Amino acid sequence: MGTRTPDDERPAVWGAYGKLVRLYRERAGLTQQGLAEAIGYSLEQVASVERGRRPAKGAFTDAAERVLGAEGALRVLQEDVDRAKLPLFFRDFAVLESEAVSRFSYDPMLVPGLLQTEEYARALLEAHYPPLEDEAIEQHLSARLARQTLLHRTRPRVVFAFILEESSLCRLVGGTAVMRRQLAQLQECARLRNVEIQVMPTRRAAHSGVNGQMVLLETVERRQFVCIEAQGIVNIRSHRDEVSEFWLRYGMLRSQALDLEESGRLVERLAGEL
Repeated sequence: MGTRTPDDERPAVWGAYGKLVRLYRERAGLTQQGLAEAIGYSLEQVASVERGRRPAKGAFTDAAERVLGAEGALRVLQEDVDRAKLPLFFRDFAVLESEAVSRFSYDPMLVPGLLQTEEYARALLEAHYPPLEDEAIEQHLSARLARQTLLHRTRPRVVFAFILEESSLCRLVGGTAVMRRQLAQLQECARLRNVEIQVMPTRRAAHSGVNGQMVLLETVERRQFVCIEAQGIVNIRSHRDEVSEFWLRYGMLRSQALDLEESGRLVERLAGEL
């Protein structure tokens, strides 16, 4: 068997996207340097995207679409390019999440990725052990922030319910200033009509979520899933009986947590104390 090279590990969609960029660039009669100058990127960045070594960001795609007249051929791949930046263990879940019409979650330790600020997310990625390479941090960060477009998607609109442990809001990830901005972002997200955020108070010592994190998804086809993540391992279950138990458990969690108004006041108070 031959030796695998780093390029063998790159997601196939990056290579496919890069080949399309090269095809449209050559049709437009541009060199890589010419395209780089036209869209405001370096020659090295354009070359890396064309070779599938680096994923294109949305801004790159928008500029390339405009200059090359790709008529949406690049833009239609952007979601897949972004998803491929995610850790391998998380990609199956991300596909289901992108097809959801409802997403309910309980998060006991941290603010969930869909609600994280860039600084909060970066602090978590930089704390990863074994340490991640700088390029991997940037890719995971970009993919995590790209997932947040789900909060604003309208076709179909996704209904979100988040239950956060009070203790997760007191963990100073990234320091006081970062956490203050994170709490402000929670308040902003809670104002979205399709987002509800509740807090489980620490004073409720025992409740139906003490066994850990969970995400419940329902797709357009009304298929239901429960996803559990721990230490980089995601377990996705779809058996009707199992999933039904988790939906019942989540319903109880919502009744045990603070209501929306009380939760909002608690977040506001915690932010004021920083």
